[in-house]
Amino acid sequence: MKLTLIGNGIMAQSLARGLVKNHDVEIIGRDAGNLKIIKEKIPQVSVKILSDQEDITGKNIIFCVKPYALHSVSARLEGQANLLLSILAGTTLESLKKQIKAKNYVRTMPNVAASVQNSMTTITGDKEAKNIATEIFSSIGKTIWVNTENQLDIATAVAGSGPAFLALIAEAIADGAVKAGLERHLSTQLVQGLFSGTSSLLEHSHPAIIKDSVMSPGGTTAAGYAALERNGVRTAMIEAIEDAYNKAIELGKK
Repeated sequence: MKLTLIGNGIMAQSLARGLVKNHDVEIIGRDAGNLKIIKEKIPQVSVKILSDQEDITGKNIIFCVKPYALHSVSARLEGQANLLLSILAGTTLESLKKQIKAKNYVRTMPNVAASVQNSMTTITGDKEAKNIATEIFSSIGKTIWVNTENQLDIATAVAGSGPAFLALIAEAIADGAVKAGLERHLSTQLVQGLFSGTSSLLEHSHPAIIKDSVMSPGGTTAAGYAALERNGVRTAMIEAIEDAYNKAIELGKK
């Protein structure tokens, strides 16, 4: 299947890296410098500068620009796309339908792990496009179809923003090991293995069960866990998801 990505930012590049393994990918953007770099890094994709009258007739579009750029970019699109898949945080289907013509509209929220075909992508929109949208994003990881846009906005805070939150935790754990006296390169390797192994466990067990299986009475894990609770890590994570969700709602109102 031929897919046209409009936008040349980090998410467009992450998607392209994963999608080229199963699809014919074209990237259209406004930054010639970025497009040149993308072509060098991902030679399988075709790239072109967005024209003032870009014909999207019959194309399967993945819209990858920033939410604030929706109006300026859509004004340069002509014709009717076959399918519009938007990754714009907080941007409603109603807003998309007002500015871009397509037979079917779908909102998605992949994450940067698309580049290694391990994205967790949430999808919603026209039911007629459910199968094709799921097929496209299943080629770069796991997918979940949700029934409402509000559910997708919540998922945005988890799976879309979540890699940044987990990266912060990973970095902090590595910093803790360095502070205790372990070399940085060893700390980094340990954290990589930790996240990989824990990810596998989460596919089969509830987080509470994993935690309880590690925490022995009066042991090292209990001591460390008490420090996390004492410093409000659980509350901070809950509030991070809530604030990210509220930001998605705010973006959708602009």
